[in-house]
Amino acid sequence: MDNKMFCFQCQETARNFGCTQIGVCGKQPETSNLMDLLIWVTKGLSQVAVRTRAEGKTVCKDVNHLVTYNLFLTITNANFDDAMIVDRIVHTIKTKQALLSSLSNKEGLAEAALFDNLDSASYAGFSKQVGVLREANEDVRSLKELITYGLKGVSAYSKHANNLINDNEELDAFIQTALADLLEEKRVEELVALTLETGKWGVAGMALLDTANTSTYGNPEITKVKLGVAKNPGILISGHDLRDLEMLLEQTQGTGVDVYTHSEMLPAHYYPAFKKYPNFIGNYGNAWWMQKKEFESFNGPILMTTNCIVPPAESYKTRLFTTGATGFPGCKHIEGGVGDTKDFSEIIALAKTCPAPTEIESGELVGGFAHEQVFALADQIVDAVKSGAIKKFVVMGGCDGRSKSRDYYTEFAKALPKDTVILTAGCAKYKYIKLNLGDIGGIPRVLDAGQCNDSYSLALIALKLKEVFGLDDINDLPIAYNIAWYEQKAVIVLLALLYLGVKNIHLGPTLPAFLSPNVANVLVENFGIAGISSVEDDLQILVG
Repeated sequence: MDNKMFCFQCQETARNFGCTQIGVCGKQPETSNLMDLLIWVTKGLSQVAVRTRAEGKTVCKDVNHLVTYNLFLTITNANFDDAMIVDRIVHTIKTKQALLSSLSNKEGLAEAALFDNLDSASYAGFSKQVGVLREANEDVRSLKELITYGLKGVSAYSKHANNLINDNEELDAFIQTALADLLEEKRVEELVALTLETGKWGVAGMALLDTANTSTYGNPEITKVKLGVAKNPGILISGHDLRDLEMLLEQTQGTGVDVYTHSEMLPAHYYPAFKKYPNFIGNYGNAWWMQKKEFESFNGPILMTTNCIVPPAESYKTRLFTTGATGFPGCKHIEGGVGDTKDFSEIIALAKTCPAPTEIESGELVGGFAHEQVFALADQIVDAVKSGAIKKFVVMGGCDGRSKSRDYYTEFAKALPKDTVILTAGCAKYKYIKLNLGDIGGIPRVLDAGQCNDSYSLALIALKLKEVFGLDDINDLPIAYNIAWYEQKAVIVLLALLYLGVKNIHLGPTLPAFLSPNVANVLVENFGIAGISSVEDDLQILVG
C-alpha cells in the first residue's frame, strides 16, 4: 500500500515502525505532509539566518521566535489545523525572502532556502517530496530525525520562556545552525556529535525556562493539591504554558468562575505566585490521553495551551479552545503573541452558562519537589541515604500514553522496595502518584518536580548529590533511570541526560522507531541505553 504520509516521531507510531495512512494520534495525512513542508521551509529560513549572522548582520528576535514556534507547532498532538499550518508556511517563506534580500552572498544555499512558492494550493502535492523518507540512508535519516525531534523539544521550552520575556539568543542561533546543518550532506560521525551538542543546548533551554518560571512565579514548594471540585462553574486549563494560566486567573477574578488544571498543568499549583488566586481550585483528572472522558464530565470550557490534544468528541468540541501553537479545526483559537495580553472573555462567558464540574475523585496530591525545595531538604535526604533508610532513587520521569504496556510503570512503582524514592517530572507521574506509596522519615516516596521541562530539576538534584557525596562520576550515585517517553520533549530530556554523562538509562515502553539498528547500537554501546522487559527483571537490574 502506498504511503499517504510517513511519521514516526512519537512512541505510539503504528507497529513501532511509522504511521503511513493516518496518525495514531489522529493526524490526517494532509496535515502530516504540511508539517513536513513547514519543517523544511523552517530549515531553509534557518540556513538564511545562519548566513546572515556570518555576514555580521543581526537576526531579530521575531525570526528566532518564528523558528521555535514552527517547531513547537509540529510536536505530537499540538496542532491538527491545516489552515494554521499553511499560514505558518507562507509567513515563514515571506520572512525568509525579506532576510534573503539583505544577503550579499547567496551562493550554495539549499533548495529549501530558495523556495519561494506562495501558492498555498500547491502545497499538498509538493509537501510529499520533502518528508522524512527523502533521506535515503537509514542511519543518516535516523540521526537527522533524532536531532530534529530534540530541536522540537528544546524549542517548546524556549517558546514558553519567550512568553515570559526571556530569551537566549545563543540557543536560538544553535537551533538555526543545527536545522541548517540538517539540509547538508553529513557523515554519521558528524551527526552523532551534533546529537550530543543538541543535548548540551537542551540543558541550556531547560535552564532558560526554569529561570523564567521561577523569577516570575517563585520557586516551587511542597504543596497539597485538591482533587475534588467546588460548586461554581469552571474552566479547565491543560498543557504547559504558565503565562496563559496567569492571564486566565487574572481575568476570572470576581466572575464566579473557578479554574482547574489538567494533566501537565498540575505543577502550576506548586508555584507561590498562583496561590493568591482564590478561584484556583485544584487539579481535575489525569494524563492527557484520558481527556475524552474527563473533558466530557468537566462540563465547562477547556483551554489547551500546548499539546497534548486528543481529537475531541462532538459533544464537547464547542467547549474546547486552543491558543499558542495549538489548533484543531472547528475549535476557537485565542490569538496572542509574545508579550501580548490574550482575551479570554469568550471562554469566561461560556463557563458562566455551564454546570459545575462533575466530581470524579476526591483527596489531594503532594508535589512541589523541584530543585530548590529538594536542596532545602538536602541534609534530611543525605542523612537518610547515609543511614540506609533510602537505598536507591529511581528517576521515573517522562510521558504517559494510551497503550496497555504502560501499566508496566504502575506495577514497577508498586514493586519497588520501601527504601526506594521515585524522582519524577512529566505526565508519567499519573501512573503512580496516586498509589499512596508512603514516605521515608517524612520524605514522600514520590517526589514530583513538575512538568516534563522540570526534568532539569532532576538533573540538578543528581548533580547536587554528586557534589555532596564527593563523587567524581554522576553514575556512581544510587540513582537508576527508568524513563517513559512519548513525544519530542522527552527526546530532548534524553539527549540532555546523555550530554550530562548519565548512562544505563532504561527507556520504554519501546525504543524509538526512528532509531535505526546501527544508531540504536551506538546508544547501547556508548551510553548503556536499554529498553524495558519485565518488572521483575528490571527491578533486579536497576535496584538489585
